[in-house]
Amino acid sequence: MISSDASHPINGAPRGLSILGATGSIGTQTLDIVRLFPDRLRVHALTAHANADLLVAQALEFRPNCVVLGDETARKTVEEALAGTGIRVLMGSEGLCEASTLPEVDTVVAAVVGFAGLEPVLAAIRAGKRIALANKETLVVAGALVNQLLHTHNATLIPVDSEHSAIFQCLVGETAHSVRRLILTASGGPFRTRPKEDFARITLAEALQHPNWSMGAKITVDSATMMNKGLEVIEARWLFDLGADQIDVLVHPQSIIHSMVEFTDGSTKAQLGVPDMKVPIQYALSYPQRWPAPHERIDWTTLRALDFEMPDVEKFPSLQLAYAVLRKGGTAPAVLNAANEQAVALFLNEQLRFVEIPRMIEAALDALPVTEATYDALVQADAAARRLVLEHARAVVH
Repeated sequence: MISSDASHPINGAPRGLSILGATGSIGTQTLDIVRLFPDRLRVHALTAHANADLLVAQALEFRPNCVVLGDETARKTVEEALAGTGIRVLMGSEGLCEASTLPEVDTVVAAVVGFAGLEPVLAAIRAGKRIALANKETLVVAGALVNQLLHTHNATLIPVDSEHSAIFQCLVGETAHSVRRLILTASGGPFRTRPKEDFARITLAEALQHPNWSMGAKITVDSATMMNKGLEVIEARWLFDLGADQIDVLVHPQSIIHSMVEFTDGSTKAQLGVPDMKVPIQYALSYPQRWPAPHERIDWTTLRALDFEMPDVEKFPSLQLAYAVLRKGGTAPAVLNAANEQAVALFLNEQLRFVEIPRMIEAALDALPVTEATYDALVQADAAARRLVLEHARAVVH
């Protein structure tokens, strides 16, 4: 649940940022926001997995206190490029956690993809930071633990995902008991209108062609399978403290309405905008203020229709799998997430067909027991699900 103490006023000084996943789509767009507001935002830490060249370029421009790399083979390149700048080069999960807890940092932009983003977010929460959360897997895997720690350490979490940012904006000024349901909108991805019988022939290149959004490869494939929307349903449960039966998904191909909230009196609020992640990123950094910015606006004179339809769960079974694990609880969401991450990685390496992604996830969920979601149990469930998918994939290939 989002902390109620979410204001963190700037008081004249720039807000100190640590950007985890700085070379990815969210990270690079966050730096675009910093360029717009150099007097309000100051970068103290930047992290990347292996994109050494871009990380170095970012570091030389923004002069953070430190950078963090996940890939040891890129370390020498970065250290040589930053020699004499005073910028420290840190490594691995320990480096991510240090970047998340620097005393000069008050806001951590959490944009590391997948389960790898969980540990630094937990470190930031324990340090009482404000987290602009773009890593949905953190709440999918460990929502109960995250919420407990947010309360204990008086930390703040603001969503960056466009759908959750939309809901968050719709809920400003409202009371929890006035909410009847949340409606997460989905573009439907590139295969919304493709017949189910053609799914066996879907190629990697086709899956990476999203009709509306420009995103990283993993999240683009998740959108194509609609697992991305399933993960967002689980994330919404923990962000807004509502049950599975109060969170619906509605396909909206234009991606203009980013999500909606229906209230108990029959009214509905929607947040609208062009498909552009800079707006929700900026809102997470500026909340509760809105900073004037030159982001693209909707041209109402050219907008001809807003269409809606129910998702086809026969074609996109991943969405139903997400609802099922949300109701199961415990380590089930961790298994779902890990199995999906591994299956998508295999698909991106062209070692698995598109239609086999949800099959691998379902097989892992069927095979692995559900236990209490302690941190150690989540780590074990994650590893077990990945191993199982790899075993099943080898059997499929051979």
